[in-house]
Amino acid sequence: MTHTIPVIETRRLILRGPEPEDYPNFKATFTSYRARFMGGPLNPYEAWMLYAAEIGHWQIRGYGMWMIHDKATDKTLGMAGGWKPAGWPEAEIAWVIWPDAAGKGYALEATHAARKHFYRHLGWETAVSYIDPKNLDSIRLAERLGAKKDPEAPTIDGNDAVYRHPSPAKLEGTQLAHGIDMEIAHYADPLFKPKGWAID
Repeated sequence: MTHTIPVIETRRLILRGPEPEDYPNFKATFTSYRARFMGGPLNPYEAWMLYAAEIGHWQIRGYGMWMIHDKATDKTLGMAGGWKPAGWPEAEIAWVIWPDAAGKGYALEATHAARKHFYRHLGWETAVSYIDPKNLDSIRLAERLGAKKDPEAPTIDGNDAVYRHPSPAKLEGTQLAHGIDMEIAHYADPLFKPKGWAID
């Protein structure tokens, strides 16, 4: 069965399914120090296998990771979406931004849109993000999305922290959702840059 991968548009981004031509950017990131909290750096063969899994995940699960494209240039900026390989206790909301695209709010904008899609169109009632406890940037992003550490949730291997995303009922039309939208709007049209602004 072939699944049609939906396309999502946000203020600055287009989220499309991963294509073979997107692989070089994926490989460059996952064979670099940037991937240290995601099982890397990987060797070229491992990176190729993981990218093949990104594409195949859509066919197996019916959802997966979108490639994040800049709407103005079509340049790829990273990936965001859903991830649940064999052995994952729950469906995860995950993200990775290419090193040269960090610090512009792309991960927040893409992940917020992906989560909305899963809640509204796939009926998800919950989701988690599995994060290395040393990955402070990703922890901060999860918290900006309203996720909270869930010490009762099973981990992947005991070495990850589990952050529980707010349910659709706790997110839809709330002050939290409005705040996320305001932060995304600020990245798109910045009025000021506070010291210590987020990495992703």
